[in-house]
Amino acid sequence: MSAYMTIGIVLGVALLGIAALVVLSPVRKDVLPFGSGWDLQEHALSRFHTRWYPMTLVFLAFDVEMLFMYPWAVVVTKMGAEAVIEMFVFLGVLVAGVVWAWREGAFRWV
Repeated sequence: MSAYMTIGIVLGVALLGIAALVVLSPVRKDVLPFGSGWDLQEHALSRFHTRWYPMTLVFLAFDVEMLFMYPWAVVVTKMGAEAVIEMFVFLGVLVAGVVWAWREGAFRWV
């Protein structure tokens, strides 16, 4: 089988899947686009409580950590123990940040 035929089959299956989702999904006219199909509980421009912002920053810190771990996983076999030590130092800095946030009450909800 040629490469173009394989690509055509994959694209055909993808298009059939998309068509099935469009045909079989119910259409609701009473939901605005920002609701993602859920019944709305509040307005889209409503304000969030300030306790969400520190939690969001901690989440973003660990999300960025994962961005650094993917390239590290590629080169760890070439660099050896030095790469492992560097990653544990990096994780130690992140854990120190989490301990500081915990001490400051960033994870307290009340």
